[in-house]
Amino acid sequence: MTQDTTRSCPGTSNGGAVAAGCPVSAGGYTDLPEPLGPDSLTWKYFGLWTGLLHGPWAGSMQNMHPQLGAAVKDHSIFFTERIPRLLRSIYPIGGVVFDGDRAPQTAAEVRDYHIGIKGVDEKGRRYSALNPDVFYWAHATFFKSVLLAAEHFSGGLTDEQRRRLFDEHVQWYRLYGLSMRPVPKSWEDFEEYWDHMCRNVLENNWAAREVLNLSTMPKHPSLEWVPDWLWRLNLKVMQRFLTFVTVGFYDPPIRELMGYSWSRRQAWLHRRFCNLVELAGRVVPERWLMHPRKRSAVDRATGRLPADAPLVHTPARNLPPVEHRGDGRHYCPAV
Repeated sequence: MTQDTTRSCPGTSNGGAVAAGCPVSAGGYTDLPEPLGPDSLTWKYFGLWTGLLHGPWAGSMQNMHPQLGAAVKDHSIFFTERIPRLLRSIYPIGGVVFDGDRAPQTAAEVRDYHIGIKGVDEKGRRYSALNPDVFYWAHATFFKSVLLAAEHFSGGLTDEQRRRLFDEHVQWYRLYGLSMRPVPKSWEDFEEYWDHMCRNVLENNWAAREVLNLSTMPKHPSLEWVPDWLWRLNLKVMQRFLTFVTVGFYDPPIRELMGYSWSRRQAWLHRRFCNLVELAGRVVPERWLMHPRKRSAVDRATGRLPADAPLVHTPARNLPPVEHRGDGRHYCPAV
């Protein structure tokens, strides 16, 4: 992958290059694309704390991709620090949507976190995190998460809104500066792409199963005061709850692939749960539901904060173990 590390990037303090540069990679863009703004539907549905309810869905769906699953197994420390990694990765991933004229810089950082993540899996297949097919699949799960949030927690979408969200997800993905080759050309093409991936490409592998296995999940550093016996009890309860919620979001071919059954009663209960979340979203103050990266973006867009106010980053409690800090593979900035 070739990179231009000398061209200016919006949002840099000195107008110069940032570490690893703003994109341009072979097959990527030659001009900075327009970031999404507050008038987009993606801003409306993305970046809410309710999105954590389909976090295990997104994680397991991503890891079902053979190359992505192998990369996580060989290079990630996610399973030794699940909660901090999840919470800190939301900041830059959300920033690609919410950082305004600084979004291209954020996208370059997220993309470049994946440089060097490559190898050969246990079946002898080569993998690379920057393979456009792999990188786009991860992005496709984020787009699908936006759709799930809108469909299940926000009253649903019209066909016109789905097409608009599709166009926005293309604009969003373009910020990474990678090849646009794997990106479907239309909403209808995306539906075919998603079905093909679910039926013909994804695999029931260790990394996908482990996302849904909470039995070994360590405590967040802020929860060390919780007795071990109470934490184990919490994990048992959460295991049943999150598995139920996640399986309800799976497409039927994925349930079959992962070995889950799904009854009419379970489907009814899942709809009622989503209705309850939707109701809560209507009565809870909107700002309370926003992730800090989104909330600060809304404040900049409405004048509550200066347009050049510093971006919000994860609290120190979510940083990885000291020996892994500064390693972008773990979504930890060098600075």
